[in-house]
This record gives sequence, C-alpha cells and structure tokens, in this order.
Amino acid sequence: MSRGHDSLNRTEPEHELLHAVEAESNRRGELRATGPLPVSAGPQVSSSQTESDPTSPDSLLARCPRTYWTPDPGSMIFLSARELTQSTEELRSLRSRLYRLRESHPIKSLLITSALQAEGKSYIAGNLAHVLALQPGCRVLLIDADMRNPRLHSMLGASSAPGLSEYLLDEVDEFGIMQKGLAENLFFVPSGRSVPGPTELLASGRMRSLLERVEPLFDWIIVDSPAAIPVSDASLLGGNCDGVLLVVHSGLTPFDVAQKARDRFRENQLVGVVLNAIENGHPARSQHYGS
Repeated sequence: MSRGHDSLNRTEPEHELLHAVEAESNRRGELRATGPLPVSAGPQVSSSQTESDPTSPDSLLARCPRTYWTPDPGSMIFLSARELTQSTEELRSLRSRLYRLRESHPIKSLLITSALQAEGKSYIAGNLAHVLALQPGCRVLLIDADMRNPRLHSMLGASSAPGLSEYLLDEVDEFGIMQKGLAENLFFVPSGRSVPGPTELLASGRMRSLLERVEPLFDWIIVDSPAAIPVSDASLLGGNCDGVLLVVHSGLTPFDVAQKARDRFRENQLVGVVLNAIENGHPARSQHYGS
C-alpha cells in the first residue's frame, strides 16, 4: 500500500478503528433461507435455453427496463479519459480484498455508509459497484437507500423514480424499480420519490424482503445508505446486509465521531473502513483501505 496507508498503521487510536476489516458477519449463510425468487440451479446454459426458462436469472432480469444513462465522468471515474489513476487502482484493490474476505466469510450484500454527510460514501458505493460489474459474468445491483439525500442517480445520469420508496410503499415490484444501463452487468435501484418517514418504511420489513428476493440473481449487492450519526436508517439497513463498509473522510471526520458511527453497528457487521481523500481532500483522487 501507499505511504499514507503505512502511516495509518502506525497511528493510535486510529489503529483499532481502521483494522476492523476482518470482523465479518457469521450470523447467516451466503443465501437467505426464506423468500428468494425462483432461480434455476446448475451449469451455465445457452441463451436459447435461458429464453425458454422463465426462472433463469437472465429471463427474470430481462423484465427490468433498459434505460439510457448519461453518467458523470467526474464522479464515475472508470469512465474518465484518464482511467489509470490512483483512485481506480485503489478501488480495484478494494475489490480484491472483498473477494479474499469472501473466501472465509460469506458476504454478498454490502452496506456503504459514513459517520456524517459529505464524506464520499455515494462516490465509493457507485464506483465500487461499477468496478465489480466490470468483471466478466459478475452481476451487480446498486441500491440507493439514502431516501433523504439521494445522489447516485445524478452520478449515473439515471432516472430517480420509480425506485426504492415506491417498492417500500408496495406500489411496484422489484423488476419495476431495477434499471439496467452503463456496464452490461450493472443494475440500479434509485431512491424513488421523496416520502415522509423513510425510517419507518425501512423498518417495515419490505427492505429485507427486497434483498431476500433479488439476492440469488446477483453476485454482489451494494447498498448506499444515509450517514450513520444523524439518523438510524443506516443501522436498520445494516441489519439486512451481510456486512458494512464505513467511509471516513481524511482530515474531516474526527476520530471520536468515526468511533461513534462504528458503534452503531454490531462488531461482526463491520467488514472494513475506507479512508477517503487522504492526500488533497478530493474524493476522486485517493482512497485508502484499512485491513
């Protein structure tokens, strides 16, 4: 890792916070036992076979609307003309670390949050989902669960509705809110229209139902949540995901605030910490990961 990462390893008490990566959830297996959508098991089959099988992932996901996205290359850095940057390589490194973690701990759904607003959590969520989806055959679902201050639809240049709020209100099914665009295997659920009482909606059980039903269709599910300190949404969402990744803005987030955000989750929920913007305060320039 970089010189900045080495210096983190030497600091106290940051050492304890930034080295919480391997504490991953052991509370359930890789697939939930209740309520999944029917998905055919077995080896890969030809496109003609999947077309005749309405329960195959390809057939089910074909029901999602294909939309035209106009992503912001300043936010979605793998679309930049200068892709080979420290940021892109750090995100590839994070992808590799998640796969290594997966070898010993079942993890598929990952919540991305931060202690406070404006720490770069949506930036990390969107670009992590994109770099995962760049792998051949890797299906990724990105969910904007920040119904208070949604940003992912702007980053992707996608429609903001219908989305999660419409699903939680039982107005539309899961295939009506999943958009397909950008990378071939990247699907997106926007936040939906603004609604009162988002915390109560997230606590209703419909969010858990959504994750349970779509989980067999994807290799990874990345969920962007509100910041953990101001509201309880993140802790509610974390209970429905396999792990939590905490984004900390270098030079901006006080250690005691980051520690307080960490305490909002059970110890075995936190799988890692992203130290964002370590060099010059711009999230598109540098990310470092504690492990």
